[in-house]
Amino acid sequence: MIKIKNKEQLVENGVTQLNRKARKLALKSLESALNAVDPKQLMKSRLLLENSKLKVNGYSFDLKKFNNIYVIGGGKASGLMAETLEQNLGKQITNGVVNIPRGVKYKTEIIKLHEASHPIPDMSGVEGTSRMLKIAEQAKREDLIICLISGGGSSLMPMPRNGITIKDKGEITDRLLKCGATINEVNTVRKHISKFKGGWLAKKAYPATVLNLILSDVVGDPLGFIASGPTVPDSTTFSDAVKVLKKYGLWDKSASSIKKVLSNGEKGIIPETPKTDDKVFKKVYNVVVGNNRSATLAVCESLRYSGLNTLLLTSTLEGEARQIGVMLTSIAHEVSMFGEPVPKPAGIIAGGETTVTVTGKGLGGRNQEVALAAALKIGSMDGVIVTSLSTDGIDGPTDAAGAIADGKTISRASQVDMNPEEFLADNDSYNFFSKLDDLIFTGSTGTNVNDVSIVVVLQ
Repeated sequence: MIKIKNKEQLVENGVTQLNRKARKLALKSLESALNAVDPKQLMKSRLLLENSKLKVNGYSFDLKKFNNIYVIGGGKASGLMAETLEQNLGKQITNGVVNIPRGVKYKTEIIKLHEASHPIPDMSGVEGTSRMLKIAEQAKREDLIICLISGGGSSLMPMPRNGITIKDKGEITDRLLKCGATINEVNTVRKHISKFKGGWLAKKAYPATVLNLILSDVVGDPLGFIASGPTVPDSTTFSDAVKVLKKYGLWDKSASSIKKVLSNGEKGIIPETPKTDDKVFKKVYNVVVGNNRSATLAVCESLRYSGLNTLLLTSTLEGEARQIGVMLTSIAHEVSMFGEPVPKPAGIIAGGETTVTVTGKGLGGRNQEVALAAALKIGSMDGVIVTSLSTDGIDGPTDAAGAIADGKTISRASQVDMNPEEFLADNDSYNFFSKLDDLIFTGSTGTNVNDVSIVVVLQ
């Protein structure tokens, strides 16, 4: 079971009885969300092995008909997915390599778990990805490749294209993550400077059969953007990648090797990523085993069981984090004053992934920034909380999963001489909530399906 490590402390920080109750309900429901998207449970519930037949989501694969079964992939959840898959298939697996975040530990014997860097790619990631490509290239028509794909795979499975160095790729990744670009925009660029992503892995694996088991961390589950879609057709182009860099003022700051590859791609000098009409995709099967909706529905169920009127606002939330914080608080005021869109006691749930345009020098993540922006608008309302959490347990470049705010957050901050507006302006939400002991800590959860934000209104 995945737990919030400091839940008791977070509840006690509520000051008033109603705030403590609201915090307790919200934090309990967040734990329900995390356990609903535990990769081990998801894999067990989605995969069925009957005799020699592997059944998943309406597909059936007779394992006896394959000479070899290979397992490759990468992402924050892929280590636990690999461990569970190996427990199910055992020695039927021939070989495998899966790239996982450095420092996490899972137990496999046949599938090699290769540690690499996230969110900035490194040479270790390249080494693991190179081994995956070697497996894909040697696979034959009578072989099955099972790809375990989850959020974080874009960084964990790097393979720079045409002279681009891992340093060049790391620098542009860092800039894209800080400029406010959406994950789809970030991955549009990644796909076109890679010889692994954007369908290239499927190209290498053909004519083998490919089964993708996917844990989605992209809003709306567009397969081409989850881990930058290594085994699915790419709907974007080199021109799209150039437009993204120019949109955020990054084109002139990009390494010459990146600009050369993208420019040559626009001119047709180097080939585009594989598209939907490519025959290789006829032998590719995609199954989303879990996503953000799985997590948000679990929150709804938990809060409803606790007696709250619940509303799943969306599982496709996007936008600037601080603006989302204000929006969530506006809904809290509407519920409190008018009983709309649901009457009190109420739980409003939103899932997805916000962005942060970094202009300050502070430390924080998008979920912490949502909570800080919300704290500024809650006022002195009692029994009202806003909390937001990253399901992978790592919010931005911090060791916290998120943060929680209520009607006493600002007054508690003033008691220790903190100006919340200054912290927000400096993108320093981590240090703000750290001084209040209102950061949420889960540690690495082994899963990754975007973020979950909750508003609880008790009166």
